[in-house]
Amino acid sequence: MVKRTSFEGDECPIARSLDAIGDWWSLLIIRDALLGARRFGEFQQSLGLAKNILTVRLRTLVDQGILQMAPASDGSAYQEYVLTPKGRGIFPILVALRQWSEEFDERPEEIATMLVDREEGGPVRRLELHSQDGRLLSAADTTLKPRPAARRARRTVSR
Repeated sequence: MVKRTSFEGDECPIARSLDAIGDWWSLLIIRDALLGARRFGEFQQSLGLAKNILTVRLRTLVDQGILQMAPASDGSAYQEYVLTPKGRGIFPILVALRQWSEEFDERPEEIATMLVDREEGGPVRRLELHSQDGRLLSAADTTLKPRPAARRARRTVSR
């Protein structure tokens, strides 16, 4: 088995994010949790994932602070997996992935569901990136620059 490279200390926030949620099973577990799954058996039934793999993925998501264990909501002796605020913060990422697939999938007619506003019933508007003054931005309109604190930290380390 090949050991996965850790990006935990990487300077890039995208790499750091992938360290926490970068495999498809983790994203699908989070998707199911956002849709209401809470128990091991619910995740296993939805995903068809082997128990040992599901156990490792759930433990990793708990260790990352994305899920937490809580007593079962029905008062039984079971424990449930509940999204933390950090876990719920992944919702826009999943929406972006969904919308990307809806736009570029070769067989969009096979996509069985659509994301709608629960209150109004209408489709959710496409995610957009806007500047501080409200302008719509594309990748060509953005760039990266060092944070002032990051520059100071690097100088301190290199001395």
